[in-house]
Amino acid sequence: MESFNYLLESVNNIVWGYFLIALLIGTGVFFTIRTRFVQFRYFKESIKSLNDKPKMSDGKRSISSFQAFSISVASRVGTGNMAGVATAVAIGGPASVFWMWAIALVGSATSFIESTLAQAYKSHDGANYIGGPAYYMQKGLNSRAMGVIFSIVTIVTFGLVFNSVQTNTIALSLKTTLGVDNIIVAIVTTILTILVIFGGVNRIAKVSSIIVPVMALAYILLSFIIVAINIEKLPSILYDIIGEAMGFKQMAAGAFGAAVMQGVRRGLFSNEAGVGSAPNAAAIADVDHPVKQGFVQMLGVFTDTIIICSCTAFIVLVSGTTIDGSIKGIELTQLAVGDAIGSNLGNYLISIMVIFFAFSSVIGNYYYGEVNIRFVTQKKQWLLIYRIAAAMMVFVGAMASLDAVWLLADLTMAVMTTLNLAAILLLSKVAFTILDDYTAQKKRGVKNPNFRPSEIKGLNNKGMEVWDE
Repeated sequence: MESFNYLLESVNNIVWGYFLIALLIGTGVFFTIRTRFVQFRYFKESIKSLNDKPKMSDGKRSISSFQAFSISVASRVGTGNMAGVATAVAIGGPASVFWMWAIALVGSATSFIESTLAQAYKSHDGANYIGGPAYYMQKGLNSRAMGVIFSIVTIVTFGLVFNSVQTNTIALSLKTTLGVDNIIVAIVTTILTILVIFGGVNRIAKVSSIIVPVMALAYILLSFIIVAINIEKLPSILYDIIGEAMGFKQMAAGAFGAAVMQGVRRGLFSNEAGVGSAPNAAAIADVDHPVKQGFVQMLGVFTDTIIICSCTAFIVLVSGTTIDGSIKGIELTQLAVGDAIGSNLGNYLISIMVIFFAFSSVIGNYYYGEVNIRFVTQKKQWLLIYRIAAAMMVFVGAMASLDAVWLLADLTMAVMTTLNLAAILLLSKVAFTILDDYTAQKKRGVKNPNFRPSEIKGLNNKGMEVWDE
């Protein structure tokens, strides 16, 4: 088993350490330039789009932009925002924060493209909209096989494996801090998961729209308090973040590469731009134009990396905790909070945050799997089997750490990402045309642009039938 784990880890290091990082950065830069920096031009619009109200659909209230945003943020924001960022700072130093910010800003353009395409090619399942990469692969590229492969790896990676990891983190945190037995955590977490996921997308959206603002604001408040306590250190820390990122001293010492790699990897892994996960949530929003949800999902990347990840980075950097690489992950975050406000209170607060962050990821990840189950088959028994399997993985994850399964999930996520990036690059012209349509309507003075694909010159509207209904 150890040799198998070593093999998986070696393959993942090559794939995620070189190939996919280069592909994700290159794609993000291309989309940023081609859209004329859409993430900056329409940042104000992205905030406004959060308040868009859903229309009534078949007698039932549709999913709002904010609810779709909450589901995607619920999945994006997990324990990695606390553990992964702390590790990045421990290994790469303050400069890693700068590169984390940089990659988030570039990745926002990728998130815009994939989410806009998910909206353009979405379908209607009777009560709500549904869509994602598998749908635009089938409708836009006329490749159901590509969509099915993407769906299967998404179901396994997000719907099953990643959720076991999240509940394992909850169990570990509660056992360490409060001495709660793993079996109790497993039972309670599984019951709560079942209560949410068996309520369908509407319940998932409602729960996410409550949990996400609460957990985000609580963590931001905690970081503000810690920074305020150590406010005199803030100027020098900001100087270190920017200065070390650009400094020749770090380049000469060989620390520059470590800072860049840690910051870039944490930014990419955390905000998931280009992975193909968030578009599954983006497609369900009931909006007047596809780019509106593209704008909203750009804000999701900003929220995850620029805000939440930065909170962890500043907590670690201002706390005065020794950062020498010997302590990493959630331990470093917990120690930093403890050094700032007292170890007992710090431990309790981080444990509470872990519960919120991890559980929100569980329900967000589950939904990504459900969308793709519905793509592969319309038979309800398969959805029931998936729900049972997802609940079982939540239970098992709280009881035992599955290192080999986690490493395998990294590999399947690499397959997901490669397929999705190939699809959005091939369909990018469609997304650019849709953005141009929105921009043209705005220039004509249209306050709330509507999308009518059959009326747009040069747009191949095959697969966008739902918009002309």
